[in-house]
Amino acid sequence: MKTDSEIINTGFESIFSALGMVDAERFIMLLKRDKFDYTEWQKKLWSNESVESLSEKAQKAWDQNHTV
Repeated sequence: MKTDSEIINTGFESIFSALGMVDAERFIMLLKRDKFDYTEWQKKLWSNESVESLSEKAQKAWDQNHTV
Protein backbone atom coordinates (compact mmCIF):
# COMPACT_ATOMS: atom_id res chain seq x y z
CA MET A 1 0.00 0.00 0.00
CA LYS A 2 1.32 3.41 -0.95
CA THR A 3 1.67 6.20 1.57
CA ASP A 4 -0.24 9.46 1.14
CA SER A 5 2.99 11.18 0.12
CA GLU A 6 3.69 8.57 -2.57
CA ILE A 7 0.19 8.97 -3.97
CA ILE A 8 0.51 12.76 -4.04
CA ASN A 9 3.90 12.54 -5.76
CA THR A 10 2.62 10.07 -8.36
CA GLY A 11 -0.41 12.27 -8.98
CA PHE A 12 1.71 15.36 -9.51
CA GLU A 13 4.08 13.47 -11.81
CA SER A 14 1.11 12.27 -13.87
CA ILE A 15 -0.46 15.72 -14.11
CA PHE A 16 2.80 17.42 -15.05
CA SER A 17 3.59 14.69 -17.58
CA ALA A 18 0.16 14.92 -19.21
CA LEU A 19 -0.35 18.68 -19.15
CA GLY A 20 3.09 20.24 -18.96
CA MET A 21 4.23 22.61 -16.26
CA VAL A 22 2.06 25.63 -17.03
CA ASP A 23 -1.25 23.84 -17.59
CA ALA A 24 -0.63 21.56 -14.61
CA GLU A 25 -0.21 24.61 -12.39
CA ARG A 26 -3.42 26.08 -13.83
CA PHE A 27 -5.23 22.78 -13.17
CA ILE A 28 -4.11 22.74 -9.54
CA MET A 29 -5.13 26.36 -9.02
CA LEU A 30 -8.55 25.70 -10.57
CA LEU A 31 -9.11 22.84 -8.14
CA LYS A 32 -8.14 25.00 -5.20
CA ARG A 33 -10.19 27.98 -6.33
CA ASP A 34 -13.35 26.03 -7.05
CA LYS A 35 -13.30 23.92 -3.88
CA PHE A 36 -13.40 20.82 -6.06
CA ASP A 37 -15.11 17.82 -4.46
CA TYR A 38 -13.74 14.69 -6.12
CA THR A 39 -16.36 12.41 -4.56
CA GLU A 40 -19.27 14.46 -5.88
CA TRP A 41 -17.58 14.75 -9.28
CA GLN A 42 -17.20 10.96 -9.44
CA LYS A 43 -20.88 10.44 -8.58
CA LYS A 44 -21.97 12.62 -11.49
CA LEU A 45 -19.24 11.69 -13.99
CA TRP A 46 -20.79 8.51 -15.35
CA SER A 47 -24.42 9.00 -14.28
CA ASN A 48 -25.75 8.59 -17.85
CA GLU A 49 -23.61 5.56 -18.68
CA SER A 50 -24.11 1.87 -18.10
CA VAL A 51 -21.33 -0.48 -17.10
CA GLU A 52 -21.57 -2.05 -20.54
CA SER A 53 -21.22 1.26 -22.41
CA LEU A 54 -18.26 2.30 -20.27
CA SER A 55 -16.61 -1.08 -20.84
CA GLU A 56 -17.12 -0.74 -24.59
CA LYS A 57 -15.60 2.77 -24.60
CA ALA A 58 -12.66 1.60 -22.50
CA GLN A 59 -12.02 -1.30 -24.86
CA LYS A 60 -12.11 1.00 -27.90
CA ALA A 61 -9.68 3.42 -26.24
CA TRP A 62 -7.38 0.54 -25.31
CA ASP A 63 -7.46 -0.81 -28.86
CA GLN A 64 -6.68 2.62 -30.34
CA ASN A 65 -3.74 3.17 -28.01
CA HIS A 66 -2.24 -0.32 -28.21
CA THR A 67 -2.27 -1.14 -31.91
CA VAL A 68 0.95 -2.35 -33.47
